[in-house]
Amino acid sequence: MISCDAVTYDFDRVIDRRRTESAKWRKYGPDVLPLWVADMDFPSPEPVVRALIARVGHGVFGYGYNIDAISPLHELVAARLQALHGWRVAPEAVVLLPGVIPGFNVACRALAAPGDGILLQLPLYPPILRVPGNVGLVLNAAPLARGTGGRYEVDGDAFEAAIGDRTRVFLLCNPHNPTGRVFTGDELARMAKACLARDVAIVADEIHGDLVYAGHRHVPIASLDPEIADRTITLLAPSKTYNLAGLKCAVGVIPNAALRARFTAARVDMVQTANVLGYTAAMVAYQEGQEWLDQVLRYLEANRDFLVDFVRRELPGVTLAAPEAMCLAWLDCRGAGAAAGDPYTFFLEKARVALNDGKTFGAGGAGFVRLNFGCPRAILTEALTRMRAALAAA
Repeated sequence: MISCDAVTYDFDRVIDRRRTESAKWRKYGPDVLPLWVADMDFPSPEPVVRALIARVGHGVFGYGYNIDAISPLHELVAARLQALHGWRVAPEAVVLLPGVIPGFNVACRALAAPGDGILLQLPLYPPILRVPGNVGLVLNAAPLARGTGGRYEVDGDAFEAAIGDRTRVFLLCNPHNPTGRVFTGDELARMAKACLARDVAIVADEIHGDLVYAGHRHVPIASLDPEIADRTITLLAPSKTYNLAGLKCAVGVIPNAALRARFTAARVDMVQTANVLGYTAAMVAYQEGQEWLDQVLRYLEANRDFLVDFVRRELPGVTLAAPEAMCLAWLDCRGAGAAAGDPYTFFLEKARVALNDGKTFGAGGAGFVRLNFGCPRAILTEALTRMRAALAAA
């Protein structure tokens, strides 16, 4: 439990989510502990819950802000970017979206034609990996380099070599999912310079940018330089930050008016604006959610440290580098005996713990699993204890 003068949030409290429509908790049987999809098992900030109750009490749920309107959320996001990152954008640069995933699919439709290339850094979040197939693009892969201790780094030479004559867009994931890296300003600058030199636009999925741990700092790639911002579509949301994913509200930040018009045209009536309850939640989360965020980051960081220590001491053959952001850990199980070949199936069947299968993250993912530690410590401890017992019995 973490205390604060104003509010105490009890992240140790275990909440039964199996009786809800939770994808996380309903996918597997009742004897399985789900540590897979990236939502947290914590209630959202109290001010957000109160605001939603009040909005539901109003009882009328007509259309919200349309895609052309400048709403208070546009102004709030612009002010937030200035305060957090020193990045000055006009409110009209902000566009409302129902989610980051539809946002980067629309962006790539706007920026590239079928047969063009899309630059991706592997291994990578599966919905991003699906973009080439969704849009009819060719994957130009730039594998991340796995360095000392399992920490991933940008291989600048490989990145530049992956840009082909028809590469039109680089879809950046920062903080990087699944590796947990928070790319440095120098890494981002080199990637951006390479893209500008080859006339490659940037789409930046920065949805985890608020969930960064001590010693690291999230830098929006578009904030580096106006020329970079002019070629970049940045996608943000309160969903991961404040555990609001089911409410469907995100934003794009597109300073270049012509690029923004192309993005809007690519929606073609398929991707509309934010959910009205998601809009309410986003406004209040950004205005009043900092206290909750500060506390949940401390709890997650403690969970991360507990996980890293447990893996190193108790799970022979399993290794990981401490995540620099997010509530996700990328476990290398290639040396873990019976679990090495297919750790996802091994831990599901032998430990009754559901993780994400590393193979779904593309090249470089075989032999890995992704584990979500955004849960009460008791659940994390039980899952790791089961995994230890499964390895010992194999």
